[in-house]
Amino acid sequence: MSNKQKIHVKIGDKVKVISGFHKNETGEVLKINKKTGKLLIKGINFKFKHVKPNNENEIGEIKQLEAPIHHSNVQLNL
Repeated sequence: MSNKQKIHVKIGDKVKVISGFHKNETGEVLKINKKTGKLLIKGINFKFKHVKPNNENEIGEIKQLEAPIHHSNVQLNL
């Protein structure tokens, strides 16, 4: 038996978040992870990652990354 979940949206679809902190926001699906059932949506659910400098000449920075949302928390937006 496979662990893949059936997901009701495809890459490039416009979706609306129906629950959670980003409720009623819309965005486009960038990536789908069928194993975990999560979607990466453009412009929604940003997380911050602090990056330390590796070499003497580099500087540290704070990167802003989009975090995945479970597919059950979005609906297809027409």
